[in-house]
Amino acid sequence: MGSEGNGKSILLVEDEIEVRSYLEMSLRCEGYSIESAGDGEEALVCLRNASRPISVVLLDIVMPRQNGLKTLREIRSIDPDLPVIMLSGASSPLNVVEAMRCGATDFLGKPVDYEELRKVVKLVLDARRNAPASPEIGAAAPSADVYLGNNLQMREIHELMAQIGGSEATVLIQGETGAGKEVLARQLHARSPRGVRPLLKLNCAALPSELVESELFGYERGAFTGAVQKKPGMFEQADGGTILLDEIGDMDFKLQAKLLQVLQDRTFRRLGGRDVIHVDVRVMAATHCDLESAIANRLFREDLYYRLNVINLRLPPLRECKEDILPMLQFFMKRHAPPGSSLPVLTPNLVQALTIYDWPGNARELENTARKLLIFRDTDKIAFDLRSKAARSGSVVTPAEAPPPGPPEPVGVRAPILERVTRAKQEAETEAIRTALHSTRWNRKQAADLLKIDYKALLYKMKKLGIEGKIGPQPKEYSEARQAAATP
Repeated sequence: MGSEGNGKSILLVEDEIEVRSYLEMSLRCEGYSIESAGDGEEALVCLRNASRPISVVLLDIVMPRQNGLKTLREIRSIDPDLPVIMLSGASSPLNVVEAMRCGATDFLGKPVDYEELRKVVKLVLDARRNAPASPEIGAAAPSADVYLGNNLQMREIHELMAQIGGSEATVLIQGETGAGKEVLARQLHARSPRGVRPLLKLNCAALPSELVESELFGYERGAFTGAVQKKPGMFEQADGGTILLDEIGDMDFKLQAKLLQVLQDRTFRRLGGRDVIHVDVRVMAATHCDLESAIANRLFREDLYYRLNVINLRLPPLRECKEDILPMLQFFMKRHAPPGSSLPVLTPNLVQALTIYDWPGNARELENTARKLLIFRDTDKIAFDLRSKAARSGSVVTPAEAPPPGPPEPVGVRAPILERVTRAKQEAETEAIRTALHSTRWNRKQAADLLKIDYKALLYKMKKLGIEGKIGPQPKEYSEARQAAATP
């Protein structure tokens, strides 16, 4: 006992003092270093100001001030790959499903069993340790655990990557949200001579401009209220490596001038400091914004744009790469499937729905769909959901095999606004009821309690919406939901 932790740091977020004390003591016995927080807001402060990197977050779902689901979303905006284990009471299966959709890595039911806690924490740490790339440290070679696409536009990008892999040039990556800009940046870093050095990422849109500045350049003790000790910034920490400035288009205009100076001179001063610090850092930037329009609107500096835009890579949206949808979906299912489990069979109905949908969330949205397929294995339900979203967005939709609730919209014609609102309401009610029924093994009384509606009202809505019989597989226990959602 005590050897497994090896000093790894865990952020424990739990509002109940007794539960927090028990978990803290259990984890310390395993050799882990513990940072504690009583609510979501305090957790985010700890995460940003931790004296050492956080390896895992244990996050309670139900908390005052800021609940776990909202906190999980904010953690994902700071670090998309940080393992987050949700703590959930057995009375909240709908919250567990929602947490999975928000990117939870694993689940533990309350009261937490010591052996289960030890096993799950070790599991997620081993998975992260064995991953080809981490959120902060670039791999020494390109990772095979990514799918970059094989359509014509992506093949051109592959060729460019081969040419610029050994380059030191600044790279600007543009593309819609979820298109894979960060994945591409990590692959470029891994191919470069700096691949054995750190790759640090900062999301410029996730933090206020004051925090972005202190994160990039660091600060001296006493530089501002709360600066009780000197802190090096990302440019110092990444010396010899690479910094990825994600969502650079959202950086504060005044801060852009200081960044420009670093790119030109490779020097800067910490906040409140006088010493000039020299660094050797390669900068990559990513954005979903149209920077040329931002320049015209005086929201982005033209000189910084040309300094960043030495090599420009534009990632196409998934709707322009239809031939990659099916192989990419298979790739994501293999990545997230529990060891030894079979993959869902893609029916013709689902294949057609996958290809007619526009995927505004791009590869990230497709990955979430792969996770849902692995958990629910209800291809008709997922196909219907995709067709419904395509209809709401005005895409041309061929009729689904299963008739949707209410009268269908004419193919290629958008219904009047009131009809679309009614249709959307029916679809939302249907999805909520189906989720509740799945979560309670089709126990209508328990489902009504989960939905906080009268039992007779539930029966009436089921009849009205055409929800009859058991739809898809019935979930068994939280442990199975956890196993299906966990990243191997």
